[in-house]
Amino acid sequence: MNVIRFSDLCEQGKAQGRRVFIRADLNVPQDDAGRITEDTRIRASVPCIQMALDAGAAVMVTSHLGRPTEGAFKPEDSLAPVAQRLGELLGREVRLAADWTDGVNVAPGEVVLLENCRLNKGEKKNDEALSRKMAALTDIYVNDAFGTAHRAEATTYGIAQFAPVACAGPLLAAEIDAITKALAAPKRPLVAIVAGSKVSTKLTILKSLSANVDQLIVGGGIANTFMLAAGLPIGKSLAEADLVGEAKAVIEAMRARGAAVPIPVDVVTAKSFSADAPATVKPATEVAEDDLILDIGPQTAEQLAAQLREAGTIVWNGPVGVFEFDAFAKGTEAIARAIAASSAFSIAGGGDTLAAIAKYGIEKDVGYISTGGGAFLEVLEGKKLPAFEILEKRAAG
Repeated sequence: MNVIRFSDLCEQGKAQGRRVFIRADLNVPQDDAGRITEDTRIRASVPCIQMALDAGAAVMVTSHLGRPTEGAFKPEDSLAPVAQRLGELLGREVRLAADWTDGVNVAPGEVVLLENCRLNKGEKKNDEALSRKMAALTDIYVNDAFGTAHRAEATTYGIAQFAPVACAGPLLAAEIDAITKALAAPKRPLVAIVAGSKVSTKLTILKSLSANVDQLIVGGGIANTFMLAAGLPIGKSLAEADLVGEAKAVIEAMRARGAAVPIPVDVVTAKSFSADAPATVKPATEVAEDDLILDIGPQTAEQLAAQLREAGTIVWNGPVGVFEFDAFAKGTEAIARAIAASSAFSIAGGGDTLAAIAKYGIEKDVGYISTGGGAFLEVLEGKKLPAFEILEKRAAG
């Protein structure tokens, strides 16, 4: 993917004395008192901001936070807690600017945080007048917010159309490189793990991947629907019986290419959905009518782990069981450990996947951990993300 990279502009001295506008993703969780409870996204944004400061730029940074009503400021929508945390991480004061679309006073070597961009009327609808106004504030626009790359909004798309220069920040560039490595030019075999509660939410992803991957591992409620398609009993497990035909089509598409969708040979069941429900391992052919399938069994886990250890590239989205309950976490743990032990290039994304990676402490053993939930899924679907599209257009002149 051909885009201008902000790091290159900085190395060439082109950011010196320039006004740099960075669209970051600082949308962090907060408690009822407004305190930040988890600051990964803020920490991830620091390298781009520091790069701009080191290059001698006048730096403006903005982000959305929560779901504010456009044009109606409420204290809980403010980026003030983010400005404070960013200041601590950068070791300097980070001033917060409100009502900034008409002009920002910022000097080279200084950084200012522009108040929640979704408070501006026209942000979400990518209003052209707003986009042009924001583009007039800057010499170099930098998109470093992969988590919003699937949305065409004024600060993710419109400003990139009209700014003198539009480029990708280091976080966005890393996502582009990882996605290209995993999907556009993968080392084979390419194994994808797609798990979750519903086939319907992942159907387009499954169809898209089935044309490209060598093994398509399905897990969670999705696997139950595929078990139905294979003629196996699933008891009272979560599944979508009306999508059995679609599941069969994915299995056939894979088979036609000499590839496979491995169906579980054993499962872990319980009579109720609770952390303390007794767990029973049984063959996939012997699931009772009152059983809930809550994990893959040890035999299935070992078969899948063996495939992952031999993979060239692994794409992982979703745990294969109810990993939040320890009795039903062994399948997801086996998958996670196999990915960690594999020499394959691995890319993982999605909130539950990141939680599983954290639970088993394998962050350093995953090739690339994607920061964008919805954006990561849309890439897997084969969609062109608006933020990538406009940066490519600008790079092509």
